[in-house]
Amino acid sequence: MGPLHGIRVVELGGQGPVPFCAMTLADLGAEVVTVRRPGPPLPTNPHNPVVDRGRRFVAVDLKSPDGVEVVRRLAARADAVLEGFRPGVAERLGLGPDDLTAANPRLVYGRMTGWGQDGPLAHKAGHDINYIALTGALHGIGAAGGPPIVPVNLVGDYAGGALYLALGVTSALLEARGSGRGQVVDAAIVDGVAALMSIVYGLAAAGRWQPERGTNLLDGGAPFYRIYACADGGHVAVGALEEPFYLALLDGLGLGDRADLVADRLDRSRWPELEATFAAAFAARPRAHWEAVFAGRDACVTPVLSAWEAQRHPHLVSRATYVDGGETTGTHAAPAPRFSRTAARSAPHVRPEDCDVRALLAEAGFAGPDVDRLLAAAVVAPATW
Repeated sequence: MGPLHGIRVVELGGQGPVPFCAMTLADLGAEVVTVRRPGPPLPTNPHNPVVDRGRRFVAVDLKSPDGVEVVRRLAARADAVLEGFRPGVAERLGLGPDDLTAANPRLVYGRMTGWGQDGPLAHKAGHDINYIALTGALHGIGAAGGPPIVPVNLVGDYAGGALYLALGVTSALLEARGSGRGQVVDAAIVDGVAALMSIVYGLAAAGRWQPERGTNLLDGGAPFYRIYACADGGHVAVGALEEPFYLALLDGLGLGDRADLVADRLDRSRWPELEATFAAAFAARPRAHWEAVFAGRDACVTPVLSAWEAQRHPHLVSRATYVDGGETTGTHAAPAPRFSRTAARSAPHVRPEDCDVRALLAEAGFAGPDVDRLLAAAVVAPATW
């Protein structure tokens, strides 16, 4: 049933990190209800059947006092609320922490923003790219001498945002079991990304990290920790940091007899020479050749696979890293991490318009006539795809 079985969560529908956090909690067994605005989804925030799986949906007009009351009733029976509004918006709607904890003191109120609840930029707009730019993470992504490279929005929205929100909410839920009191979790993406940068700060403090991108041990600067192009346009990732792996790398490339490639490999002045040697070797053969060569060597060399190729890799297939969600969600990642006793599962997807809104309102304590009135006034409606 999942380790969070029995936990009830209300998600005040947002975009980016909040839905991903809700998906994660649902996969871990939580019962999640997502409140969406009436009408079709915004073009920039369409319904995503993979990320939006595992919960029930309801459209609520939060500009109506009756709509606000609906959310308050849902929150009164919940363990946690997730919201991703700009600071102050939830309070103006009458759905801030004080409004909801008055009826439910044990409620954990998870707040997801890019900049945080306070500070000079708290009310300014932003997206993943802006948050990782301001915290120094984006500066370190890219080749030496070139501009920073825009990554997929994994570093900010999901790693620094959604997963820190999930950690904060579950931590607060655990604490509330003993104290009987909920609390506000202020999860700011800039804070999460800054925490992810801890290894960089630690290496810099030890004098082992240079500010120029693409010049360090772990950012593609080291010739034995970088990506190389192959003859067919494919790529391989090399992570041969330790000496045994490095020697296996040389052996696989047919360079095992080159003693000059072993000496002083940590000397940065030699890195351009080593990189040129390795680049020429990898460029001589297609990716499949190198995949076969290094399959039998512990050299930390792997092919760079597309998301679709990854689904077919034998190791990931053997671990059931991906699951088939059927026609609606297709193949997608299974829940992570894994639990020995309370196994998580990829929660099934229910089309928003197919959710039983009447049943949901009844669970929140609304009588039949009140449900009829709310639906007739379009204060509450099935959410649209």
